[in-house]
Amino acid sequence: MSIGHALLGLLESGPRHGYDLKRAFDERFGHDRPLAYGQVYSTMARLLRNGLVEVDGIEPGGGPERKRYAITDAGITDVAAWLAQPEKPEPYLQTTLYTKVVLALLTGRPAADLLDTQRAEHLRLMRELTRRKGTGDLADQLICDHALFHLEADLRWLELTAARLDELAAEVTR
Repeated sequence: MSIGHALLGLLESGPRHGYDLKRAFDERFGHDRPLAYGQVYSTMARLLRNGLVEVDGIEPGGGPERKRYAITDAGITDVAAWLAQPEKPEPYLQTTLYTKVVLALLTGRPAADLLDTQRAEHLRLMRELTRRKGTGDLADQLICDHALFHLEADLRWLELTAARLDELAAEVTR
């Protein structure tokens, strides 16, 4: 995800302080990975340097001065271009899980156990996401569905790999 573009998009509704941007980002996108304050301010500094935002006001506070940021016309154009560009599908051709299966086979370790352990972990996470989906708002339900569909694809791969494990073992040990 492009943090900069997400923050720019949030600014389109009006000027905000860094703290407000962090809170809005975490509310909308950061349920599982909240944004660090340092990341917000370093991103805003880069956007400012690139002319995509401007300082709309500075207010004194108990600590450092509070800058209020506003998106520029260039920032609006940049967000529009980013939104119009399709994301590159990621086929996951070199995953850690595949590497672990091959290395288990190469080193004589039980790859079937590895697959069983991974299957159990996938199922545990799927149960957790299904519970979360049941109590979440529509945005949370959609992000949980996205994750669940990916986990389902992983489970299909785990089953296929388990069915082909003897064949794979013969091939990788040649």
